[in-house]
Amino acid sequence: MSPAASPLAWAPEVWWELFQHFLALSLMSIGGAITLVSDMHRRLVAEAGLLTDENFTAAIALAQAAPGPNVLFVGLIGWYSAGLGGALTSLVGVMIPSSTLALTASRWVASRRDWLGVQAFQSGMTPVTIGLLLATGWLLAPSVQHPAALMLSAAVALLVWRTKVPLIALVALGAVLGALGWV
Repeated sequence: MSPAASPLAWAPEVWWELFQHFLALSLMSIGGAITLVSDMHRRLVAEAGLLTDENFTAAIALAQAAPGPNVLFVGLIGWYSAGLGGALTSLVGVMIPSSTLALTASRWVASRRDWLGVQAFQSGMTPVTIGLLLATGWLLAPSVQHPAALMLSAAVALLVWRTKVPLIALVALGAVLGALGWV
C-alpha cells in the first residue's frame, strides 16, 4: 500500500501487519504511546515503507495539536498507512493490551502502595519514561539548520520544565515564529 492510502482502501494484509506491530508495542508503552515513536518510525517508515517521513511527522503533529487522548496519533498513522481499516486496527492493537495491563496493575498497586518493591519499581520507571520521551524528541526534531530553532527548542523546554506558562501559548508562539520564517 502506498503512503497516504485511500480512506476506503481494502488492505487486510496491511491491517494485520499494523495490528500485530501495535499489539507488540502496546505492552512497552511506558509513559504513553508517544514514547514508542522511534520504533514506530523504524518499522513503518524505514522498513515497511507504509508512510513517508512527512506523513509520519504530520500524523503526530496533528494528533498532538488536537484535543483528546495522546494516543490519537496511532490512528492517524494507521489512516495514512491503510485508510480507515488501518486506523481501526492500529488503535485496537495499541489500546487493548496496554489498557488491560494498566487497569490490572493499577488495581494491584493501589492495594500495595506501602510495599518497598512497588515503590522502587515506580521510582525506577521514571528515568525509563524520560529516556523514551527524549528518543521521541530526537527523532521528531528536524535536522537543525537554523540556530534560532535550536535556541527556541531549548527555551521552550526550559519554560515547560520551570514555569507554569500554558503549553498552548508556547505552541502558538512557535506557529507564529514559523509562519514568519524565523524558525
